[in-house]
Order: sequence, then C-alpha cells, then structure tokens
Amino acid sequence: MAVVVAAPVEIGLDAEAGRGGAGAGAGGEVPLEVAGNEVLPPVEVGGEGVPPPVEVDEKGPPPVEGVPVAVTARGEKEKEGKGKGEGVKWLGHYSSAQDILLVGDGDFSFSLALATAFGSGTNLVATSLDTYEDLKDKYSKAESNLTELKRLGATLMHGVDTKKMKLHPDLKNRKFDRIIFNLPHAGFKGKEDDLHMINSHRELVWGFFNNALHLFRPYCEIHISHKTGGAYDRWELEDLASEASLVLVDKVAF
Repeated sequence: MAVVVAAPVEIGLDAEAGRGGAGAGAGGEVPLEVAGNEVLPPVEVGGEGVPPPVEVDEKGPPPVEGVPVAVTARGEKEKEGKGKGEGVKWLGHYSSAQDILLVGDGDFSFSLALATAFGSGTNLVATSLDTYEDLKDKYSKAESNLTELKRLGATLMHGVDTKKMKLHPDLKNRKFDRIIFNLPHAGFKGKEDDLHMINSHRELVWGFFNNALHLFRPYCEIHISHKTGGAYDRWELEDLASEASLVLVDKVAF
C-alpha cells in the first residue's frame, strides 16, 4: 500500500505557515473537506519530541484494509499546465517535471526506474542511510544502479538520516514536489509485532514526516509505501502524519 499525505493549504500565507511555524493560527487557515461533506479544522502541531507509544492489544478489532480516504483543501489545485507540457514523461504518479527526493532507497533500483523512464535523473535526489561501501556489501546491484544513476544525472547522497535530513547541508536549502520513502524500517531488532519494534518504526516515520515538512514546496506530496495487516497497521501512519500537520490524501495499491 502507498500512503499519500500533504500539508493543508493556507491562502495568502507563506507555505511555511502550514507547518506550524510562523503564521500558524494567525487567520487565513482553510478548513479541510472530506467525503461526506464533513469539515475538519486545521491540525495544530504540538511540541517537539517523539510520537506517543502505541499499545498492542491482541484482542483489538481487525484492521480495515484497502479503504481509500481522500482529503483536500479548498482552493488546492495543481498549477495549471504543470507536468503537461511537451517532453514531460511520467511513470505512475511521478513525472520528469517534478523535483523528487527519495530517502532510504535500498539498492537504488526505484530511483533508477524513475530516471530510466524519464530519460534523465536530473530532477532526482536519491539518498540512503548506508554509506556507499555498505551499499555495495548489502546489495548486489547497488554499485551498477548507482553508476547508471550518475550517468543519467541524478544527485546521490549517502549517510542521510531521515530524522535529521532538514539539517543536511546539501538538502536544507532545497525544496521538492514529491518526497518518497518506500518501506521504511527501523532495523531488525526483534519480531515485527514486538511493542518496542512497533514504537521504533513509529519514531522513524514520525521523524521523517517532521523533517520532510521543511523540504517541500506548496502542493507537495509525501509518499510512503507500507505493508498492511497485523503489526504494520499498528504503526498508525495517519495519526503520525496528523501530528506533523499533514493530511491523508489517498491510499493506493503499490
């Protein structure tokens, strides 16, 4: 499953205001519309820290899978004509007209698929937490994928911590249209349904959301691909997004 979240749109204010920064709550906030004509107030951001732990109840209700939830903001509209010009190439939800940041990209095969489809990687910044040497040891195709991405013009970064990336010297002054984190995972330190593992994964995603907020343009979307069912539903991604003043836009098969 891929989860798409975005910041609420605020009319007449700098996009930073939608992130709980300067301007938040100072008027001009736009109520959010969801299916069924229900109106939700903008989300207020709490203080810094880590997400609250989730308690695992083995007898809880079964998770609801495959139910799409769409949330939009009044006045939210993609810039007309953006991504529709001649020469713009698409692969799924992504186009060569978008500036795209990919984090935790494993062997960089997903980044390479995008760059190959676009015929260029100049709009891509692909990162990993692993160093270059660690990638070569872990993944048999990492070196060849990275070589091809370089040839196609992609920007490659290693040792990038998603929980601190807003401070990265090569990222902190950049803005993106799409930020992608495929299959986030905090590491194999126990069984997936262990409480400490669930909370470790939640802390990772919470940190990612709160850093991504500083790196996107208006109308940006953050995409996370994630398994569903069992312990994975107890990560409660939608709640983590809400705590970062983000709203769920859609859930789609990945």
